[in-house]
Amino acid sequence: MSMNYRDPKNPVDRPLRIGDHSFSSRLLVGTGKYASYELMRDALLASGTECVTVAVRRLDLDAPKGKSLLDSLDKDRYTLLPNTAGCFTAEEAVRAARMGRELGFSNLVKLEVLGDKKTLLPDVVGTLEAAETLVEEGFTVLAYTSDDPIFAKRLQDVGVAAVMPAGSPIGSGQGLLNPLYLSFILESIEVPVLIDAGVGTASHVSRAMELGADGVLLNTGIAGAKDPVRMARAMKLACEAGRDAYLSGRIPCKPYATASSPMEGLPGE
Repeated sequence: MSMNYRDPKNPVDRPLRIGDHSFSSRLLVGTGKYASYELMRDALLASGTECVTVAVRRLDLDAPKGKSLLDSLDKDRYTLLPNTAGCFTAEEAVRAARMGRELGFSNLVKLEVLGDKKTLLPDVVGTLEAAETLVEEGFTVLAYTSDDPIFAKRLQDVGVAAVMPAGSPIGSGQGLLNPLYLSFILESIEVPVLIDAGVGTASHVSRAMELGADGVLLNTGIAGAKDPVRMARAMKLACEAGRDAYLSGRIPCKPYATASSPMEGLPGE
């Protein structure tokens, strides 16, 4: 990816590519918190996603055949992205990633190393340590991180395939609290940047895509909605609309009005 990939003066449209995987949908969706697997399947379908996350630590490996989360996912339709959610040390995260590979997942992994249970913000030191190990072991790492552009660059330098800065705390629904820092990341990072965490409604997705993000990952915003299927459809449309708006090259913000119709030549002049 070239440095002008997200240049609003010369936007380029191309599929989202992460490692060896290419996606036409830029919306990645989680599989947790749904009231039932049936509802999850309907919501995922409505979202148009091609990549879904699966928390390795939360898989019930003792579930009867046909009753597990993995049994409920169409593996011909979706690329499964194992997630190290719930890990609070680099060692735990690396172990979870290895477990996912042993269970038959691909080398894709969404890396999360959390700092505490209250904020669920990333432990940047642990994240960097785990990222280095997993990259060396051949994983395609998508790294959940803070909105710190300096640390995002560190992650890119160790070889992650995508950087995933949080819009706001996981599950908070607050949207993009610091669009300025996110824009710094988008300006400086060459690998795909996916906004992850805090999305509560469709306008948050649209805003992320209008900034130039390569994609958005969300879970609670859909699964926690009163009508998850309708919300999933809204998120899909918002993602597409935001991407089109970014590619179109919006008009600049101005302090004063600019008439949309000519003022010259009015009767009586």
